[in-house]
Amino acid sequence: MIMRKIIILSIAGLTTFAPAAVCVEEPDDTTRTLQTVTVKARGGVRKLKGSAMATEVISSSELRRAACCNLGESFTTNPSVDVSYSDAATGARQIKLLGLSGSYVQMLTENIPNFRGVASPFGLGYVAGPWMQSIQVSKGASSVKNGYESVTGQINIEMLKPQSEEQVNLNAFVGSMGKIELNADGNIHLGDKWSGGLLGHFENSPYGHDGNKDGFADMPKVRQIALMNRWIYRSEKRAFQIGVKCLAEKRRSGQHGKHAESQKPAGGSAALPFAHDDFHDGVHPDRLYKINIDTKRLEVFTKNAYFFDPENDGNIALIISGNYHDMNSLYGMRQCDIRQAELYGSLILEKKFDVHALSAGLSGNFDGFWRKYNLKWASPDFDSTQDTTPNRNLTHEGVGGTYAQYTFSPSEQLVLMGGVRYDYNSLYGSLVTPRFHARWNPRKWLSLHGSAGIGRRSPHPVEEFHNLLASSREFVISDRLDMEKAWNFGIGANLDFKIGERNLQFSAEYYYTDFSNQLVADLDTDPHQVRIYSSRLPSRSHSLQLEATVDIIPYMTLTAAWRYNDVKVDYGKGLVLKPLTSRTKSLLSWGYKPMMGLWSFDATCSLSGGGNMPTPYKVGDGLSWNRTFKAYATLNAQITRTFRHFSVYIGGENLTNYRQKNPVINSYAPWSRDFDATMVYGPLEGAMAYIGFRYYFVKD
Repeated sequence: MIMRKIIILSIAGLTTFAPAAVCVEEPDDTTRTLQTVTVKARGGVRKLKGSAMATEVISSSELRRAACCNLGESFTTNPSVDVSYSDAATGARQIKLLGLSGSYVQMLTENIPNFRGVASPFGLGYVAGPWMQSIQVSKGASSVKNGYESVTGQINIEMLKPQSEEQVNLNAFVGSMGKIELNADGNIHLGDKWSGGLLGHFENSPYGHDGNKDGFADMPKVRQIALMNRWIYRSEKRAFQIGVKCLAEKRRSGQHGKHAESQKPAGGSAALPFAHDDFHDGVHPDRLYKINIDTKRLEVFTKNAYFFDPENDGNIALIISGNYHDMNSLYGMRQCDIRQAELYGSLILEKKFDVHALSAGLSGNFDGFWRKYNLKWASPDFDSTQDTTPNRNLTHEGVGGTYAQYTFSPSEQLVLMGGVRYDYNSLYGSLVTPRFHARWNPRKWLSLHGSAGIGRRSPHPVEEFHNLLASSREFVISDRLDMEKAWNFGIGANLDFKIGERNLQFSAEYYYTDFSNQLVADLDTDPHQVRIYSSRLPSRSHSLQLEATVDIIPYMTLTAAWRYNDVKVDYGKGLVLKPLTSRTKSLLSWGYKPMMGLWSFDATCSLSGGGNMPTPYKVGDGLSWNRTFKAYATLNAQITRTFRHFSVYIGGENLTNYRQKNPVINSYAPWSRDFDATMVYGPLEGAMAYIGFRYYFVKD
């Protein structure tokens, strides 16, 4: 019976062999063994020692150590993933894994590929923190089950499950910058087989603060509302799930307040340099530089599973999902409107044969893009002879494939997993993707793992480099863009032992990513251009991370981590350090839960190392910006008091009050050729305080 429940949770969540137990929420400081999978929980971050892949699980208890308003803010208390801003105008959060852009990370929602194409720049803000049950981060080459798009790893989001105990949860948050957020979720059980869940999210940031008085909002005004509803049917032989999620968001940024008004030239409003039609909302910019981004998104999915041999994990599953994303944006006088329709399907067969396990399946994916954009820079007094006709194009990409993955686990000490998939892409032809993973546990306190594999991605230059529109740079996009391809190799070791009465966990990992073809956005060759093209020149990344967690005293845990990234790219003149990438990252995270967890004290300090900036241009006797940026530190802290049915928390972010000086280049003249709001390497806002509460009621 226990094994059957595990299989059902696997279909409802991950639909994989080894990580199936991830879906079972464990209390802190416990160890539970399910088949050959051992999950160790200490604190809120767990490393799976029974899985062939290098996977970390960030549980809900870890997410509650910070306000965690959305997915992009959920990695601040642990060293798994770097989070940064991509520009000083839109406030979009971007992640980096193994030193490389988040576009090389495959995003999954309960094992369904998500946030692709036009959704990638802002996708981290589309998942509310209180909606998430856990996050699984797999570094390096990942499973072939979900396609070929993973280059540096996968991030899988597990949402709250309707089949859990019947309950209602509320979460409210207010920040010192004026941001408010409300979250609510609840579930209901209809008999023994049906359960349903409803999740709601609302956030509003009504004020565009200008702390550095440069006339530009440090962060945009954002209003977002999202709803999700799903139903699950479970029986001994079958599992069925259907769900829908909808989201609407408005972002307003750009020149702001009295500091901007003082720089506003006379002359009134200017018309758009293109004809308005019913596709765009018709917001006309005045002489101030404004940024408007309106998004509507709809997601629908269904999962079906039949268990023909529950004792040996024998099951067949069908997953179907569809997304529709509509984004209308205006950067000054640049228009970029994109619609994307996506349809995904996967048929999976899995079974175990003693020490052997086989997973095989078919998958298909269709993407349709409708674009209307004008990337040409234009001032309000644009030259009427300039070609400002919006570009319109309609592109389709279809992918059909099959895969097979074999796992050999002769004992609890050894797990080997190899997989290969074949896909045919309507634009790029036949593709073969091999991947291999191994884990060896020679001692109870020592675990070694390694991986190797190929990752590929279709290039979408306008969508992926959307943030670069917040500048006057000329866009030069190559007519021919090839599919990106890279090999990724990784090795690592985990140690878990005691020093006296203290538990100590230590891990070391190294990953090497080598591109044979990469989509490059060259900001170095010409500081007034962004050149986007496919490059077969050398490009690679070395990433080394050391991490240690120790129980200092009962209920008090300290985690220290250090990471070194050596990321280099060749723009035609030899390998150079990739701009706007910190070479080192250090993190110190402290947590204390006395009095049986009634109080919780958490603090995280991170030190981001320096790095290179893109090539500057001359301004008088000086340069537009420095050639390098220096290291900086940030501090986040939170105190939580838990009662029977609710908890209250108060905290602060960026308590060191560090923020990048002059992130908007030439902010006083945004219509000039020297305007650039994309030279961002650090925080844009100063210290922020917040207070919130969580209410939870579980039906007896």
